Amino acid sequence: MTDLLTNFLGGEINIITGLVWLLIATVLSMIGGAIGGMILAGKDIGYSFSAMMGGLCGPAGVIPAMVFGLLLLKFIP
Repeated sequence: MTDLLTNFLGGEINIITGLVWLLIATVLSMIGGAIGGMILAGKDIGYSFSAMMGGLCGPAGVIPAMVFGLLLLKFIP
């Protein structure tokens, strides 16, 4: 656990820290998608349904971009 925290805070990207960053990005994109869905379609289809749809569709663009960005940071000095 101390190695994970040391690598995470030091900015070193390995498989474990990459997965932690991917998990953090996915959770934040789900929250942002839910908020965006509520703002855009809350009155039309209901706030809870629009939040669920936004939370499910939010990570669709973030996960590939996050993986690509982490690969770029890992292999380009």
